[in-house]
Amino acid sequence: MAKFDLNDDSVIVIVGSGAGGGTLANELAQKGIRSVVLEAGKRFTMDDIENDEWAMFSKISWLDKRYSAGGWHGAQNHPNLPAWIVKGVGGSTVHWAGVSLRFQEHEFKMKTTNGAVAGANVLDWPIGLKELLPYYKKAEDKMGVTGETTGMPHLPWNNDFRVLAEGARRMGMKEIVSGPMAINSVDRDGRPACQQIGFCMQGCKIGAKWSTMYTEIPRAEKTGKCEVRPNSMVLKIEHDKSGKVNGVVYADLDGKVHKQKARAVCVAGNSIESPRLLLNSESSMFPNGLANGTSGQVGKNYMTHTTAGVYGVLPKPVNMHRGTTVAGIVSDEAHNNTKRGFTGGYQLEVLSLGLPFLSAFMVPGPTGWGRGVASALEKYKYMSGVWICGEDLAQEQNRITLHDTEKDQYGLPVPIVAKTPHINDVNMTNHAYTTMKNIYESVGSKEVYNLPAYPASHNMGTNRMSADAKDGVVNKWGQAHEVSNLFVSDGSQFTSSGSENPTLTIVALAIRQAEYISKQLNAGKL
Repeated sequence: MAKFDLNDDSVIVIVGSGAGGGTLANELAQKGIRSVVLEAGKRFTMDDIENDEWAMFSKISWLDKRYSAGGWHGAQNHPNLPAWIVKGVGGSTVHWAGVSLRFQEHEFKMKTTNGAVAGANVLDWPIGLKELLPYYKKAEDKMGVTGETTGMPHLPWNNDFRVLAEGARRMGMKEIVSGPMAINSVDRDGRPACQQIGFCMQGCKIGAKWSTMYTEIPRAEKTGKCEVRPNSMVLKIEHDKSGKVNGVVYADLDGKVHKQKARAVCVAGNSIESPRLLLNSESSMFPNGLANGTSGQVGKNYMTHTTAGVYGVLPKPVNMHRGTTVAGIVSDEAHNNTKRGFTGGYQLEVLSLGLPFLSAFMVPGPTGWGRGVASALEKYKYMSGVWICGEDLAQEQNRITLHDTEKDQYGLPVPIVAKTPHINDVNMTNHAYTTMKNIYESVGSKEVYNLPAYPASHNMGTNRMSADAKDGVVNKWGQAHEVSNLFVSDGSQFTSSGSENPTLTIVALAIRQAEYISKQLNAGKL
């Protein structure tokens, strides 16, 4: 396994090891490019994975102090848990559903398609579907996504999806599929087929679901071109007199501070930690944060998807806990049609919550107890559930900022994550609630429960792509407009959220970025 010297300034430093960072590390390693991956969390093994929702939450979640702010209910009900992401090697590819949908063309061109939206900060991506399509195929092949690219059949339907699919069919819907999922339906690429164990959102016990934890990271390390340093919290990125980055300061498990010199730095710490790091890297040359001089957009336009849950009580037992957690998708409402009263669209994704999580999220906060909640939970085995995942329009007020006085265990200002729904979110959510009520009632449900948004597990924006430097932080390669050897490699570079789960697009962008970095190195430009 490679081990690089702290003074080796020829390496590329990657901050984070999830979908963006882990993929980028392996892609660079396969091209013979050396990197050091600094991961804030520990390294987990397959023995750490349990089929227990709360045990896994406590084990893998990023629980360093954060504040939730803004107008969403989570500011009161989840004041220190604005986002639900992983701190560990593999990042949030340890905790994810496996849903691997491609963006639709219009979702790259939201401003061109819909024009300016009052109260929002909508912008087109500097790339489109045509440009990203070859990289979507490479990502699907790498991750093992069921469907056309790999030839793997989609996963079998569980009872929960059968309920949704039949209700959707009775409502005239047609886009009903149990995929595409980055979960093996047959043995492939050294990983086994899904065994329908269930409770797999917080980690797949057998490795059927793709994760950089046991695919990209070990493959990168095997080349001898990549060193992964777990328990390494990055404190600051430093630069030289010309403004080019030249090293990363980090604290190890014992709190000892080091500086790893670097030829280039790629930030992939999620839409909260990546902008936080840039803001913490302020200097006399960049007084508002690294790469934040021209646009002032670092930390802004935080997006999480417009989300909610809907659970119906059916006449006969469903036992939704059996089988894959997210076993199927209905996409009939994912198109862009403003006649419905909102911009963008939404997916209906089966979400089989276990009883412990359903208990926590059915009525979050101090009112989540009593006869009404208990009565609903007594009917758990008759319940079928769906997660709504829709376009979340960028707003400048939704942002990551640094606390003025409070510091974390590393001495860094605690991040404040502000989120306030746009009227577009309200209208979309109400439309989705009505759609799901009709679906569940069409198959005999007499009780339908609407759940508010969960703490965000999809985090996007805050370092967005833009064609013009005044509108965003990075260009179409994820390269900072203001610092040529600084890259953003995670979902924070998203310009819009789309209605699709973000992981596939993050991986596609990382593959594409690795090609660009390789060409820049060969041309002597990095």
